[in-house]
Amino acid sequence: MTGNNQNDEHAFTDPDLDETQPETDEDFMAMYEDSLRAIRSGHVIEGEIVDIEKDGVLIDIGYKSEGLVSKKEFLDADGNLTVRVGDRVEVFLVRKEEDGYPVLSREEAVRDKLFDKLRDIYDNDGTVEGKIVSRIKGGYMVDIGLNAFLPASQLDDKPVKDPEAWLNKPFEFKIVQFNKAERNIVLSRRVLIEQERKELAEKTLATVKEGDIVDGVVKNITDYGLFVDIGGINGLVHISNISWGPVRHPSEFYGVDDPVKVKILDIDAQNKKISLGIKQLTPDPWAVAPEKYPIGEKVAGTVISLKNYGAFVSVEEGIVGLISVADLSWTQKIRHPNQVLKIGDEVECIVLSINPEKRQMSLGYKQLFPNPWDTLHDNYPEGTVIEGVIRQITDFGIFVGITEEIDGLVHVSDLPQGHKKIEEHYQKGQTVQAKILEIDRKNERVKLGIRQLAPDPWTVLPEKYPPNTLITGKIANIAEFGIFVEIEQGIQGLVHISEIPAESGENPLETFKTGDAVETRVLEVRPEQKKIRLTMKPEKPGEQPHEEEPPGEEETGFGSLLKEKIEQQKDNQ
Repeated sequence: MTGNNQNDEHAFTDPDLDETQPETDEDFMAMYEDSLRAIRSGHVIEGEIVDIEKDGVLIDIGYKSEGLVSKKEFLDADGNLTVRVGDRVEVFLVRKEEDGYPVLSREEAVRDKLFDKLRDIYDNDGTVEGKIVSRIKGGYMVDIGLNAFLPASQLDDKPVKDPEAWLNKPFEFKIVQFNKAERNIVLSRRVLIEQERKELAEKTLATVKEGDIVDGVVKNITDYGLFVDIGGINGLVHISNISWGPVRHPSEFYGVDDPVKVKILDIDAQNKKISLGIKQLTPDPWAVAPEKYPIGEKVAGTVISLKNYGAFVSVEEGIVGLISVADLSWTQKIRHPNQVLKIGDEVECIVLSINPEKRQMSLGYKQLFPNPWDTLHDNYPEGTVIEGVIRQITDFGIFVGITEEIDGLVHVSDLPQGHKKIEEHYQKGQTVQAKILEIDRKNERVKLGIRQLAPDPWTVLPEKYPPNTLITGKIANIAEFGIFVEIEQGIQGLVHISEIPAESGENPLETFKTGDAVETRVLEVRPEQKKIRLTMKPEKPGEQPHEEEPPGEEETGFGSLLKEKIEQQKDNQ
């Protein structure tokens, strides 16, 4: 017994043994408690599989009791178990339980290790590959082995038109925010694009020069031009440099992502700005336009715009001419060119003038056809009686069609007597006869008359009313110089104030009023002047007509008061 005890003592004093081993049970328990405290929740620890049950795997992690992990976490894609008893595996200690199993997770351990790997990538400014799996509020969810958030603004360097088109596609991303404790990772694809473009832009700026012709892609379209990517840097094609011809909006020529060849016009390396041109790839068509389109030449083009003042016709790429409204028709009064043409019409024109310095070309459309005014006089000489349709009625007369293109005016003074109220006797579309009185070729006007179709009654009045013929008629008008008496319809004579009997000191005109019937006597008929002189005084033997001149035609229906007074003054002299 004693010997055995001595042997036991020697065992504890063996120099090969660790002298730090606990010497008492109390020391051993203290060290055991320290080891338990070292097993912290929220960390990955290693343990040994000690048993595999129906739904779980028991793992010894050096704690008071084994931990239990769901068996599902150790199955492969085909449902086969991937571990066995005795295997050492890493698990994540979710929490320690004072009573019962500690809660472990194999999947969380894998995620935790992945977080550590992603932290290294984040710290070293690296990139990760992931697949955009779904859209969420404010952006997208990306699978990079675990879920990460991609803000919508960080997907691309330009606005995204179709968000759904980006789903289930792999891309390279930069980690811009990382917080393992909160399990939060934020990604950006835009940062990588901008970084790549910056590097490419520096390379492009170092290699290109003014005058170079390069390939590009339209990246953006504005009212003032196109932004074209020529290799990591966007250059501007101003709207004035898109085409030699007019450009209303750049979108009429190009769309976003369209490939385009451009010429470098100017480089501002300091501000990283490049001015580009497209029209400069071809010669200026206006440089040879005068030789190509001489005045009087017939050209074909397409109507591209209509304005109040005329129609713009594209003759070729870069050359646009204007047909003024005045050059659309020889006879029709064109208020707007859409009365003759419409946008898209293919038309022939005559070159009227060309100014390459001002980049202007004047075209004529009516010049393709004969001018009907050139032959009107030959076909309808003055005195010709025509039959036409009333095309327009105005306060001052009616317009009657002579040909399909030309109308003539019957002035109200050339309508039959009694037709002064035009609407009572004429309607639009009515067919009438008229005589051509005058053709004004210079001003393109035709004067017509309807009353001239009947014989002139003045030619027979001298015989009908010889001197001293007594006539009873109604007073048509009273003027300060006499009385106008209607002899018959449309015919008036003048009783001058000196031919009205009156007592001394009285105004003889005061005893008359319009509409009174009076008896007069003919002194003289002047058919060439369309005037009749009357008197109310009795006839005297050997009486000669007075020389006072009656008023002009306007007061009588045939002359003006001013003319009458002038003639009266001449007679008095």
